[in-house]
Amino acid sequence: MRLRHIEVFQAVYSSGSVTRAAEILNVSQPSVSKVLAHAEQQLGYELFDRVRGKLVPTPEADRLFSHVTRVNESVDQLRQVADNLRSMEVGRIRIAATPAFGVDVLPSAIAAYLRQHADVSFSVETLHHDAICRALLESRIDVGLVFDPVAEPGIASELLATGAFFVLAPPGIDFDERQSLAVTDLEDFPYISLDRRGPLGQLLSTHIESSGARLHAVVHAETYQVAKSLVSNGAGVAITDEITALSTDHADVQIWPLEPRLQYKMSVLHLETAPISLICRDFIEQLRAVLRARAYSRK
Repeated sequence: MRLRHIEVFQAVYSSGSVTRAAEILNVSQPSVSKVLAHAEQQLGYELFDRVRGKLVPTPEADRLFSHVTRVNESVDQLRQVADNLRSMEVGRIRIAATPAFGVDVLPSAIAAYLRQHADVSFSVETLHHDAICRALLESRIDVGLVFDPVAEPGIASELLATGAFFVLAPPGIDFDERQSLAVTDLEDFPYISLDRRGPLGQLLSTHIESSGARLHAVVHAETYQVAKSLVSNGAGVAITDEITALSTDHADVQIWPLEPRLQYKMSVLHLETAPISLICRDFIEQLRAVLRARAYSRK
């Protein structure tokens, strides 16, 4: 089947009539009928039965339709990629970052970079891990900043640095001047749990479960920044990534390293078929400098 056959078949199948399909495609009714007949001729079987003036899909049409839908989705994605490639600009860096990166570290790195490179512009999105991978595959962004990336077909990963988890508590909670805290130390306090869908959330959840601790969750937060804000407001204790724990917001929050040390990777993602440009590479070095200056764990 040609793309035009697929387009007409989907319109007729979805609408149930040639007339309605012609309206959807903004073409004449005879044109739709001609293309549909040509498709059936090429296939060697009918796609619709004519029953009392109505088109009823044949069993073969029902089976084809699910595949046709996927083909159209791929074609739509191809068009999106083509549009995104056309909109690429020299001297522009398009970045997507997970929320923890996007709140403090990334803005700081961008501001520092712009002070030295006034001719460069940025496009910044804050997305979760899976959405960042989709944006890369659609060529909507040049690079993505994520924690503990999982292998994805067509996407390459480069290590930025390593990080570790920290325990956060509101002012006034006393842990007897401890230098680090274990998950079991939090059992007597209201606990703010974190989203476990992403790689970092899964890593932390597995660690908590293996510790055998029974935490009393009072709030579930989707992002680590919200969890830190809740801690600052006295809602409970939390365990967050290092970037969130050491961020400049909510300076009243107390922090301790989690013991035993639980580490993760901070990584840059890009398309395997599209190496990182020189200007992006230069900015990534600026980002590494910001991470080092803020005392995050070294690469």
